Amino acid sequence: MILYPAIDLKDGHCVRLLRGDMGSATVFGEDPAAQARSFAEAGCDWLHLVDLNGAFEGRPVNAAAVEAILAAVEVPVQLGGGLRDMATIEAWLDRGVARVILGTVAVEDPDLVRAAARAFPGRVAVGLDARSGKVATRGWAEETDVDATDLAQSFEDAGVAAIIYTDIDRDGAMAGPNVLATEALARAVSIPVIASGGVSSMDDLTALRDTGVIAGAISGRALYDGALDLRAALDALAG
Repeated sequence: MILYPAIDLKDGHCVRLLRGDMGSATVFGEDPAAQARSFAEAGCDWLHLVDLNGAFEGRPVNAAAVEAILAAVEVPVQLGGGLRDMATIEAWLDRGVARVILGTVAVEDPDLVRAAARAFPGRVAVGLDARSGKVATRGWAEETDVDATDLAQSFEDAGVAAIIYTDIDRDGAMAGPNVLATEALARAVSIPVIASGGVSSMDDLTALRDTGVIAGAISGRALYDGALDLRAALDALAG
């Protein structure tokens, strides 16, 4: 199981939100590139980046910070937030992003997800952010009646590289991930599923890994707070 350290970008800074609330952002660093280097030096295989402003505004906002990270590290980077047209998707992949994450458009324009997955095999993931199993869009600000599992299954034949499932109520709360819901989703589809939201201890990572069906986990606040030691976690998962 791959552990993805998260760098959430707001106004050019590294932050973490509580349950997706932009008003509750905690700033953990003003140099995202330095944070990325720190994670890379600890031995991570991937980095998970989110342009939080972009998710709300529907266009890239923290491009300078993302570009600085791409210049600072050689580990592959996946990026989400504000990617809602083919030109933006293609531009970030051309700039060195290894994989883009499409969230809002997975609900609003699923044909774009399918077209992008065909055009860029292995480089397009779907982000499913849910409250009580229902997908939220536009930076989690808009609720929908779309069931997360139904939406995931609708992309079974699209060729997407992964599904990133975030339990919004767990995100940033340090209360542990929703293992049961994530495992159920992973068993319902053949697409690799990455868990996000609430991953805050080695026990959480072990619980996700031991399902045998979850391909990865994203952690942010726990790494910044020191509740989870990245190097030790990577060594434990490798062992």
